[in-house]
Amino acid sequence: MQAPKRDTYGRRHDGRIPRAARLLDAQAKAAEQFAEIEARGLVAAGRGEREVSDRIRDLANEMFGTTHYWHKRIVRSCPNTLLPYKENPPDRTIAADDIAFADFGPIFEDFEADFGRTFVLGDDPVKHRLRDDLSTVFAAGRRAFEADPDITGEQLYAEIERLAAQAGRHLGGRHAGHLVGEFPPEHNNWEDVDSHIVPANDKPLRRTDEAGRLLHWILEIHLIDQERQFGGFYEELLTLG
Repeated sequence: MQAPKRDTYGRRHDGRIPRAARLLDAQAKAAEQFAEIEARGLVAAGRGEREVSDRIRDLANEMFGTTHYWHKRIVRSCPNTLLPYKENPPDRTIAADDIAFADFGPIFEDFEADFGRTFVLGDDPVKHRLRDDLSTVFAAGRRAFEADPDITGEQLYAEIERLAAQAGRHLGGRHAGHLVGEFPPEHNNWEDVDSHIVPANDKPLRRTDEAGRLLHWILEIHLIDQERQFGGFYEELLTLG
């Protein structure tokens, strides 16, 4: 059997499997892992954020043999949930009535997953509502993307911002998503607005790369409750599903 070809980045390519299918498979594995995180109660009171992050890392290795991530592993709770991706807050011990989120970017067979979910410990109805708002805003954002074949990064960001405000929330990050694909990424300049769903990106999200392949995007929703001073996070593929 002929070995898969490699490109100039050293990435393996099996032309029999479409890139979209590879990305969906990577996301399905991440979703399975996150379901197991909840089933095992890994996000638990009395555990430090770094300890939980390490347990999630070990779970990915146990389930799929995954040991590599294309971005830093994030677990944040209560006040730390207010902070955008680039921040690196001190480790915090999760408390009994906290809200927390995990944001992981595992690599499965040279393809990137990027998946984030929020966990609520305790019965605080405000925290539960924020967690539920995350998936609602995500779904509405995806519908806006699907309804407009020419939608730009600027336009989708504005819609996500509007949806957040409609829910009584504020956005917690400088962008609402980014490109996703093979690892290492061809578009790895994180200051490049064309690679992000940001107000400065006036290019259509539905476009092709230099090789004529359709670009694929992650949509990430980071909502902040300014009055109560905590946030939540929800992230997965925008363009496939």
